[in-house]
Amino acid sequence: MKILGISAYYHDSAAAIIEDGKVLFAAQEERFSRIKNDASFPEEAIKYCLNESGLTIEDIDLIAFYDKPFLKFERLLETYYAFAPKGFKSFAMAMPLWLKEKLFIKQFIKKRIKELSVSKINSIPVNFPEHHLSHAASAFYTSPFSKCAFLTVDGVGEWTTTSYGIACGETGIQVLGELHFPDSLGLFYSSFTYFLGFEVNSGEYKMMGLAPYGDITSERVKHFMHIIKEELVDIKPDGSIKLNKDLFEYPVGLRMVNPDKWEKLFGIKQRLPEEKLEQIHADLALAAQKVLEEMLIKLIQFVKQETGERFLCLSGGVALNCVANSVLFNQQIFEDIYVQPAAGDAGGALGAALAVSYITQELQFNGLKKPFDVYLGPTYSNLDIERLLRKHKCEYQYFENKEELTKTVATYIAEKKVVGWFNGRTEFGPRALGNRSILADATDPEMQYNLNMKIKFREGFRPFAPVVCEEDYDDYFEAGKQSYYMLFTSKLKSFLRRSLPEDFHQFSLDDKRKFAKSDLPAITHIDFSARVQVVKKDLNPRLWHLIQSYKKISGVGVMINTSFNVKDEPIVNSPEDAYLCFMKSGMDVLVLENYLIVK
Repeated sequence: MKILGISAYYHDSAAAIIEDGKVLFAAQEERFSRIKNDASFPEEAIKYCLNESGLTIEDIDLIAFYDKPFLKFERLLETYYAFAPKGFKSFAMAMPLWLKEKLFIKQFIKKRIKELSVSKINSIPVNFPEHHLSHAASAFYTSPFSKCAFLTVDGVGEWTTTSYGIACGETGIQVLGELHFPDSLGLFYSSFTYFLGFEVNSGEYKMMGLAPYGDITSERVKHFMHIIKEELVDIKPDGSIKLNKDLFEYPVGLRMVNPDKWEKLFGIKQRLPEEKLEQIHADLALAAQKVLEEMLIKLIQFVKQETGERFLCLSGGVALNCVANSVLFNQQIFEDIYVQPAAGDAGGALGAALAVSYITQELQFNGLKKPFDVYLGPTYSNLDIERLLRKHKCEYQYFENKEELTKTVATYIAEKKVVGWFNGRTEFGPRALGNRSILADATDPEMQYNLNMKIKFREGFRPFAPVVCEEDYDDYFEAGKQSYYMLFTSKLKSFLRRSLPEDFHQFSLDDKRKFAKSDLPAITHIDFSARVQVVKKDLNPRLWHLIQSYKKISGVGVMINTSFNVKDEPIVNSPEDAYLCFMKSGMDVLVLENYLIVK
């Protein structure tokens, strides 16, 4: 049975094709539309999945949409009614869209699908698994476990904001408990994202990156944490929460919080997006991060107690918080934790199709024997690349020998050049994992700032992730959860670290950033941590060989790997995207498969 999975209309719309429980292809609409976090109907992503599979829409047996629109509409109506007359403006804005389009998603999907049909098919059945079931299925059916506990945590689906239960390859997914809107760990965290001047649903990772600049030993951070737990959120022993509804506006408002109330509560002005970041902003971010971690620890302790399972699968947008994931792993409550690489709403397309496939076909799942392959997006031929090179009249070098290419590129990186690396299929999910990446030297103290300012055009405090071959991980990083998907953090080994000055916490944020904290300063965050991507040779052989070639030249087996894009743009998809990004940024070298361009 061939199933088309779709997620759309909130953020990060995507499409995926599953055949008899096996993932064939998946892609996010933003990669084609070039609109970051595009929420529109994923028409181009659907076309890609069909074309790459050698299928037409007539070959699809069933369509799975990642949530239940009627339940979501019910939640909106009940919430507006409960808070009336507050929220009328938001209600008046939301209702026309729902009554025109969102409430009739089934008909709308069928209409759009018919437009993709050659023979004008009559109908394809459309199923609507619940939002958090889609999240749970996306994690379990791509995991190495045949049986485990699961925990899904995000902003909100229909009513559910958190769910847990047991996933079993023989009996399926059993939900044991849920937390309902408006009590939400995800929206709690997004509220601080909003107050600190970052964009909701895309800026949460910025806040996570800012948090380590806070001083956990300071009275201010302790004071902020006390306020959060006394005034904003009541944390129950089982990890469930009750938010103070008087201090949050997201249930019915056009903003997450009332800035006046929060400014009075924390004694700090709401930061506007372009305003300078100060130490007090980092301290508040750290306080929110620590409270989130506390809630998640209580949650997984409860899930362990209730399920008795050895392993845990995590999904939902909150599972993209790699700092929190590492805290959970290091608690050793579960023997192992698996996080779905596309844990947010894009992964819902995958999860919806997997859930429906395993339920309707009564398939059994025994756990994947090798890591889930996230390279599910488009790939491009030499002809595609040569057409681009002719169009832009590029001077280039073509390498027949791949070893010679990797040696040449490794030499450039060792010479502190910044390389745009375009290879194979696009990654599915928010991380660039070596196929649409910018690669650079990690030993250069200026590289972190230069990449942020001259290449990515983004905030200077933002950290960069290291990439290391699986065999070399232990040479650089302390024992921890090794992730192929950049979903956990690791500490650098002590011999690589440098001593911080006694008055380090008195430094400005920028001076903290400038101080070289290790022998790999460009990938070392302020707390000596790094969001490490571990490369397995048979999962990404070309990247593995490049790192090994770089190691032979430089003596260092770690490089920077950051996403191939600039601020406010999606990760590049096509050779054209890559070339345009290369030309308007400060990158020095562009590699398009076996073609090399030097600026």
